[in-house]
Amino acid sequence: MDDYLQSALEIVKAQASARPMTEDEIISMVRSVANGIAAVSSGQLVASEAESAAPAMDPKKAIKEASITCLECGKSFKVITKKHLATHGLTTEEYKAKYGYKKTQPLACKSLARDRRNKMKDMKLWERRTKAKTE
Repeated sequence: MDDYLQSALEIVKAQASARPMTEDEIISMVRSVANGIAAVSSGQLVASEAESAAPAMDPKKAIKEASITCLECGKSFKVITKKHLATHGLTTEEYKAKYGYKKTQPLACKSLARDRRNKMKDMKLWERRTKAKTE
């Protein structure tokens, strides 16, 4: 098992140098990579298929201030796009229903969603619409 852990640490180290990761993400990734390497080397791929049915992390913790984690693959993004969800064979609506998100929940990190909301409030499109109707 020591060899598997060492290999997993090298892989996660390379991933962490490519993108920012939290401590929990690093620990989780080391565990899953070490278990995956052990399963591949022993020929037990059936066990990893059962693990893949569970989400990569808790859906409530997936949406963070600066990133959102895809619960299907565990990758972090600023926004989970329709194109990315299509690689998992899901639509936005199916993804939200599968993981218990509200239909109105944006699949974007908190800071980006807040900035977009504030920008829309500043634009006051509803006032422009009523002015156009009265004229």
